[in-house]
Amino acid sequence: MNQSTKHKITAVTLLVALGIIYGDIGTSPLYVMKAIVGEKPINELLVYGAVSCVFWTLTFQTTLKYIILTLSADNHGEGGVFSLYALVKRFGKGKLVIPTILGATTLLADGIITPPISVASAVEGLSDIIPDIPTIPIVVVIISLLFIFQRFGTHKVGSIFGPAMFVWFCMLFVLGLSQIIHHPAILKALNPMYGYELLTQYPKGFWLLGAVFLCTTGAEALYSDLGHCGKENIRLTWVFVKISLVVNYLGQSAWLMNQGKEFLSGRNPFYAIMPQWFLLSGVIISTIATIIASQALITGSFTLINEAISLNFWPRVTIKNPTNMKGQIYIPSINNLLWFGCILMILYFKNSTNMEAAYGFSITIAMMMTSFLLAYFLIYIKKVKTSLVTVIMVVFAIIEISFFIANVSKIKQRWMFLFFELFIFLVMYVWYYSRKINNRFIKFVNLVEQTPLLKELSEDDSIPKYATHLIYLSKADKTYEIEEKIIKSIYAKKPKRADVYWFLHINRTNDPFALNYEVIEILNDKVIKVALNVGFRIQPKVELYFKKIVQELVDGKELNLHIRADGSTKYNSEPDFKFVIIEKFISVENDFGFKEGWMLTSYFWLKKLSLSDEKAFGLDKSDVATEEYPMIYTPVAKVELKRK
Repeated sequence: MNQSTKHKITAVTLLVALGIIYGDIGTSPLYVMKAIVGEKPINELLVYGAVSCVFWTLTFQTTLKYIILTLSADNHGEGGVFSLYALVKRFGKGKLVIPTILGATTLLADGIITPPISVASAVEGLSDIIPDIPTIPIVVVIISLLFIFQRFGTHKVGSIFGPAMFVWFCMLFVLGLSQIIHHPAILKALNPMYGYELLTQYPKGFWLLGAVFLCTTGAEALYSDLGHCGKENIRLTWVFVKISLVVNYLGQSAWLMNQGKEFLSGRNPFYAIMPQWFLLSGVIISTIATIIASQALITGSFTLINEAISLNFWPRVTIKNPTNMKGQIYIPSINNLLWFGCILMILYFKNSTNMEAAYGFSITIAMMMTSFLLAYFLIYIKKVKTSLVTVIMVVFAIIEISFFIANVSKIKQRWMFLFFELFIFLVMYVWYYSRKINNRFIKFVNLVEQTPLLKELSEDDSIPKYATHLIYLSKADKTYEIEEKIIKSIYAKKPKRADVYWFLHINRTNDPFALNYEVIEILNDKVIKVALNVGFRIQPKVELYFKKIVQELVDGKELNLHIRADGSTKYNSEPDFKFVIIEKFISVENDFGFKEGWMLTSYFWLKKLSLSDEKAFGLDKSDVATEEYPMIYTPVAKVELKRK
């Protein structure tokens, strides 16, 4: 869907929104009420208070914060923590980096526990039909097939996501309504006083917020998927989705109140409200819905890492485009990481009840970080009065800190999960700040001052020609600057003689899908700088872009390139292009402190594991020469060397 049509509201775009946006939050009824009630004695205070808390959580957190406020923070139609960071980073003076990394880390961690808990909750419904059926192998197979399927893309099956989720939400509504009819008094639970009484009067009622929070865990993913269908489509479909969710929660609560039993006895009220004749169909529909929810989260994780790479928060990794559909990507390393994590979750927790006890902690942190970034957006971009923003943020802070405190108790069930989150956080932290350290030591020189010598070298027939077109990738964003190491590369040892010296600067823009360029002629037909603007959601193919730029300049008879030799011969019609990549390494002449040494060592270790520059920027190896350049960050202060 292109930028010009993504905000239009049609039946198709509304179905797309249903299929992509609401997978996580839409499948929450599978486990929320079961998680809240558990094995507790069923009474009016518990049941009415639970559904009241769920309703007002959906109202404040999902509707007010995300649907109304956060969706307004769209970056050229795109959403998510990195899009929000790209909008406000210039106002934060470095204070926004850690909240952004924390938000991204916890959202990515959500991709490991959401698929297992959702699919397990659906498949466990089979135990009501076939008692003692082993559900773990079934869940493992479904999850594994889902991840294997990623490499082929989801374009072909994506068209059924919308209709399938429409059926799902209709089922939620009908099942809930069928129970409310038998206990209409449950509608009183929408009064917030019931929720307040649960938290203040029920024994350990406050700690039930950890289970209540599960009803809104998909709100953060909802914002991340904004770019797929536009905020107006999301806001319109949310009316239908919220009604379906609330009616189903009320229906489950009504069923609980109609039971003569004191305890739930391990039954899931979601399946208990289904007629026996519909149970198998309900399990099948639920499983399909959870697969769609998992797919949306996996796709969101790919998008998240792609943005992190573009904004220098993650090492470059292989990114593939399984289909011709714009924006659909597949990242093998992340796919394998998520699959491995999901399988470990299933094997360790064994059932959805145990997963519920560990779920929610990460997302509370992600939501708090989004609130922090959102405050900057409202103040500096939307120009909302600081006093009003303060009031709004205090309300959200009270809610989210309460959820966070209630979820802290889950750490003992998920302590091993913290290692995964710590790993992601450290990778992002090290990569971002080490690159900042690297950039501090880059020296620039005036390119204009170098042109006489470059011209002389280009015309010196005594030196063998290195290439007709010699291209360097440059970080210098100023027109007349170039890295000192590039100049040294040209002149050092065996000077690199070329007819045309190109300096190509790639600028990752805040506009997600920008792709344009500017040509600056430094020296007539001899030294040319090209600024290539690439959106942070686009996987760059630099060599392809460069050749197209040169061809456009030749066709347009610019820079006199059309009347000079391009290095092609009668034996080979291809122009003679040579890209030079300069790889840095830590010189032995450094004398580091502990923190800087650890960070830079980790950075270069990650760099070895990541994609090479030629693969990351889309360069053909046959056209690339790689050189190594020693980096001296902290020179040895004193060398005591005595001659005998």
